Amino acid sequence: MVQPSKARSGSTEPGAPVPGRAWPMLALATAGFAVNFWAWALLSPLGPRFKDSLGLSSFEQSLLVAVPVVVGSLGRIPVGALTDRFGGRVMFPIVSAVTIVPVLYLGLAGHSSLAALLVGGFFLGVGGTAFAVGVPLVSAWFPPRRRGLAIGVFGAGMGGTAVSALTTVRLVDANSMSTPFLITAAVLAVYAVTAALFLRDAPGRTVPTEPPARRLAATARLGVTWQASALYAVAFGGYVAFSVYLPTYLRTGYGLTQADAANRMAGFVLLAVAMRPVGGWLSDRLGPVRVLSGSLAVVVAGAVVQSFTPALVPVGTVAFLAMAAALGAGSGATFALVALLTPADQVGSVTGVVGAAGGLGGFLPPLVMGSLYGEYGTYAVGLALLAVVAAAALVHTLTGVRAAVEGAAERTPRTGSRRGHRTADTTA
Repeated sequence: MVQPSKARSGSTEPGAPVPGRAWPMLALATAGFAVNFWAWALLSPLGPRFKDSLGLSSFEQSLLVAVPVVVGSLGRIPVGALTDRFGGRVMFPIVSAVTIVPVLYLGLAGHSSLAALLVGGFFLGVGGTAFAVGVPLVSAWFPPRRRGLAIGVFGAGMGGTAVSALTTVRLVDANSMSTPFLITAAVLAVYAVTAALFLRDAPGRTVPTEPPARRLAATARLGVTWQASALYAVAFGGYVAFSVYLPTYLRTGYGLTQADAANRMAGFVLLAVAMRPVGGWLSDRLGPVRVLSGSLAVVVAGAVVQSFTPALVPVGTVAFLAMAAALGAGSGATFALVALLTPADQVGSVTGVVGAAGGLGGFLPPLVMGSLYGEYGTYAVGLALLAVVAAAALVHTLTGVRAAVEGAAERTPRTGSRRGHRTADTTA
């Protein structure tokens, strides 16, 4: 493993300027994240249609949209470790190209039965691993004082789910079931070629030399790995859960049409996406603990209000939009925390574990919501559980996470960084 003293290079120095090439690389990585997330989310908008056409139960529909989430989440662990070793320049084109295969399968042959959809959805999860490629790539290009903003901007690529929500149903209605899948496959192919030609890793990128198993074991020993995992499971997990289940919730709970529900879900996603770089930017200035605390408090309040199933206009809409903004900002703040406390040569591995936790956090709620609705005929219990979990994360942020950040600040002189990527002015 590269020693911390050797991890400083170029833009990893706290006071270093942002290299000119960093911004084009950030833009290219964000585009790749968006395209892969677009593919990753293709099944969600079609969930209600498959439920009607294949006669699925609420649980089966939830399982259908959740399978790509869990596979894409767990896949981030090995993909993050591989990115530490081989770099984003290699991994981004590979992940994008591999994702083309399940997209074409689902569009051309894999949508005629639940079993075929589950098989296609399983491999579609590869698209969700792109997150673990982009974070270490972007982090290496930017100095600590700009890293929260940069990773937040990259995280806005999760807006690819909004592209899917806005276009998938319309394309199927206007053409055929295969149309959105064929278009997405073509875009993935264009991006894979573009990334192979133009994407570059940061100069002086730290390359670990130890075996992957030993590096993952070292990652597991870092406190930030588990602190950030718990927070991301709530923040990003909540975003994923709503983005895949909100159309079903709105159709069942409020009687909206499929198109109207998909449009409202897209609005939720777009606001969360817009707030993710804001959360990173605020974390650079106020510290991630303050941003996370405020975000989680809003989620608690919004979930409590919505558990009473108020009228959709205006109370329900305000509650959902407030939670969208908070979940987006909290997701950005979580990875500002990762960038603050993680050694440079372990960012990919930590990102993989934390990203997996976030995705798994999005896997369970749709299944729980579907099961509870099938049992009780209401979503109130599921939303109350969200409020309880968010409240627990808020307490953890104000205690354990705050202590870790303050401890890092005490060990770090204002003019430098013990590991080349911490600065006192980024703490809470």
